Amino acid sequence: MIKKAIAVMTSGGDSPGMNAAARAVVRTALYEGIEVYGINNGYQGMVDDDIVQLTSRSVSDLIQRGGTFLGTARCMEFKTPEGRKKGFDNLVKRGIEGLVIIGGDGSLTGGSLLSKETGLPIVGLPGTIDNDVWGMDYTIGCDTAANTIVDAINKLRDTASAHRRIMLVEVMGRNSGWLAMMAGIAGGAEYVLVPEVKYDLDEMCHELKAMYDAGKRYSIIVVAEGAGSAVGLGKVVEEKTGIDTRVSVLGHIQRGGSPTVEDRMKASMLGEKAALAIISGATNIVFGFNEGKVVGVNLFDAVNNKKTLDPELVRLARVLA
Repeated sequence: MIKKAIAVMTSGGDSPGMNAAARAVVRTALYEGIEVYGINNGYQGMVDDDIVQLTSRSVSDLIQRGGTFLGTARCMEFKTPEGRKKGFDNLVKRGIEGLVIIGGDGSLTGGSLLSKETGLPIVGLPGTIDNDVWGMDYTIGCDTAANTIVDAINKLRDTASAHRRIMLVEVMGRNSGWLAMMAGIAGGAEYVLVPEVKYDLDEMCHELKAMYDAGKRYSIIVVAEGAGSAVGLGKVVEEKTGIDTRVSVLGHIQRGGSPTVEDRMKASMLGEKAALAIISGATNIVFGFNEGKVVGVNLFDAVNNKKTLDPELVRLARVLA
């Protein structure tokens, strides 16, 4: 059981709700009489000893903000045992007895290595818009990002309809198609291309041409970046169909913005859970949501297993297209 202090950090790509989660960790620990330190700029800050003590006021005016007040950065040095030992020593000299990590697969993998090598208690929270952490159906920020994409689709539909165009929308998801699939279904896309599912470009173009010949005014195709470049696909679609085609690559706008109510609430609930768990002596666990309930997943299972895309989403996208 922790008696003095814990630390909290955000790592990897930022996601809306990270601030809400960190805020909950800090205020819960302080409520329990435990000191809290914030590690700035992820693992780089741990190695560089960029660590500051946090108060309740440190996390005020944050719950509505996207990004992460602690910052995040890549750190090649932490990928080495020597770098991890250096970071661990910086925690120990402050009396820090446990660490809460908010981040995605890569960040949690770094935490698992640190735990194995040093014995430092680690509790993880899944902070990633990709919703690709094994053992759970929700990660912090995925709801806000999906809503951002749907808002963009709504606007792009207006101009596509006005010009009778095909519109390809490229979204994030190098290895996971969850964002594309959810936003595509919710946005009424005709096609959703994801890295997990093979697609026939010739067949798709044939169907698009037939729909336009029958009077259709526009088509929306959502493309996860891991399924191919929307720019390249757009050129092929226009060439094969003869229909005016445009491409919109949404990029990092998907990471930003004020978190939705769902992301704020779930991040806050997970932050409290993580703080109480680490204080009680729990370690090597990642807390997330599954079917509406908080679940705890073994840290090593979470980083060593690959989450798959729900086939029901794939089926539904085809039915409703």
